[in-house]
Amino acid sequence: MEKITVFLADWQVLFREGIHFTLSGEEDMEVIGEDVGNEQALDFIEANPPQVAILNASHDKVNGFEATRQIKQILPEVSVILVMDNYNEGQLFDALKSGASACFTKDVDPEVVVNSIREAVKGKQPISEAIWKPEIASRILDDFTAFSSLGEEVGKLLAHLTTREAEILHQIADGNTREQVASTLVINDETLDNRLQSAHYKLVVNDQKLVLIEAAQSSLPAISRVSFTGKPGTEYITKEEFTAFKESLKEHFKFLSGDIS
Repeated sequence: MEKITVFLADWQVLFREGIHFTLSGEEDMEVIGEDVGNEQALDFIEANPPQVAILNASHDKVNGFEATRQIKQILPEVSVILVMDNYNEGQLFDALKSGASACFTKDVDPEVVVNSIREAVKGKQPISEAIWKPEIASRILDDFTAFSSLGEEVGKLLAHLTTREAEILHQIADGNTREQVASTLVINDETLDNRLQSAHYKLVVNDQKLVLIEAAQSSLPAISRVSFTGKPGTEYITKEEFTAFKESLKEHFKFLSGDIS
């Protein structure tokens, strides 16, 4: 039987040992490496890609969200599961944006860990359930609203919600259940799941693109920065500067190509 390969990185030895012990009892899983931090983990993962990497969300020079972005850029086939020391809504949202497949706290039931790993290897994303939290749905809407305040040229590089996707997220943000959303908008469960999956995909893609845009922009003159905070700026790049800047991104965006409408 081919085993699911897993790498663990967490600052707490007892937690790592607990996860390692749990996985050692599963015939289809194998822990191929461990470390205390994400910075060291990235080196190991790049050289010896596991199928699943379990990383700490915050305890390191390189936090789990940044580590996930880096892993998904160079090794998109590696699934990442992030661990929060305690429940934190902001970290859960950041995990959702980063491209992580799952996210849980350290008091998680071992069965949930095992099931999350198996789901992640199949390409599924248990973390998507977080979208059904009203506060998370609201944060997603705020993110896409902020995109609309960016310059027109930059905005063209980003994905935007469809009217239906926005309607669904507004319904969830208002506290409506799955059944209530489906009934109000007259859609079935399959369509509902597909629209939320699309919104999640766009959220992750935009997060990756904004990282690249900001990195590329660092090479432009200081006077020509575009604000990514949603607040209008007082200085703008010229059309010529932006054209050169956009061309420099084309190669980086190849891995993000696909239908995101």
